[in-house]
Amino acid sequence: MSSCVSYHFTKGDPSKVLDSIGKENALKALDEMLLIRNFEQRGEQGYQAGKVWGFYHAYIGQEAIQVAAMYAMGREEHLWVTTYRCHALALLLGMTAKEGLCELYGKANGNAGGRGGSMHMYTDNMFGGDGIVGGQWGVGAGLAFSLKYRSLKDRIAVCFGGDGSVAQGTFHESMNLAMLWKLPLLVVIENNQLGMGTQVHRAIANLPMGENLAKAYGMKCFTVDGMDFCDCFAVFTEAFEWIKKTGEPVIIEAACHRFRGHSISDAAHYRTKEELQKIVERDPITVFVDYLKTKGFITDAIFEEMKKAKRDEMIAAMKFADESPFPDISTLEEGVIV
Repeated sequence: MSSCVSYHFTKGDPSKVLDSIGKENALKALDEMLLIRNFEQRGEQGYQAGKVWGFYHAYIGQEAIQVAAMYAMGREEHLWVTTYRCHALALLLGMTAKEGLCELYGKANGNAGGRGGSMHMYTDNMFGGDGIVGGQWGVGAGLAFSLKYRSLKDRIAVCFGGDGSVAQGTFHESMNLAMLWKLPLLVVIENNQLGMGTQVHRAIANLPMGENLAKAYGMKCFTVDGMDFCDCFAVFTEAFEWIKKTGEPVIIEAACHRFRGHSISDAAHYRTKEELQKIVERDPITVFVDYLKTKGFITDAIFEEMKKAKRDEMIAAMKFADESPFPDISTLEEGVIV
């Protein structure tokens, strides 16, 4: 992890993690990482062709974090919320690629009927895509409160956010209440080292942020290499068990890198080509595939087949989005509360 910050990472044993997951689920996890990567690449392509409107924040480079969370803790039983960088989480929680691309294109077949666009995707147990910087922290605490209020055991709320949003007052108010009220909340700071174009050490006074913020509220904290699926799996597993055992919230800081600018309009001139090349060498998909090869779960030929299948799936989804209708004008006021 290239950074000026000294992290105290919790590591996972790749062999033990893969034994725990099993070959079938390990390959499914890789398939979902490829789904996210290909979706984001095609979404960007659609944006550059003038078919996607508004902002576009890609999750490319961070795939290991949210995919590992799903396989470590399960998905349907929990409540989830994230930032405007929300495509990956929606795909993992049931949104199809066709629904996602239609939403990006503003089409009626979209995930939110073409009304939400890139930043506002939802599923039955995913409460956004929040377009407000730091807005999701309060939602996450509220979701955790709802689980405790209803006495729903072994279920937690999981809230993802970027490093740039932890300086917001909402974060600190939410952490204080989460610990004060002992809420079953997992806070995941996806520290991609940059708040838009500002390096984390220029924005956050006391690093590493996860460990130091957790101390302020008496919370348990783990720090993990967010580019490594096996490390993430081990940490999410341990954090989940802690919350179930104690009923208390936990912070995970996942140190990672995004391969793109903050949004598609950001040329990311604050990183040199050499810096980016070094970052991309630790592509989380490549890191995971290397583990799978060592374990004998995959070959180069199988990996190439998987990549081709995902490319074909996304091309078909783009065609579907192209051919889908825009919302009818008569539906303009649907869903509007008066």
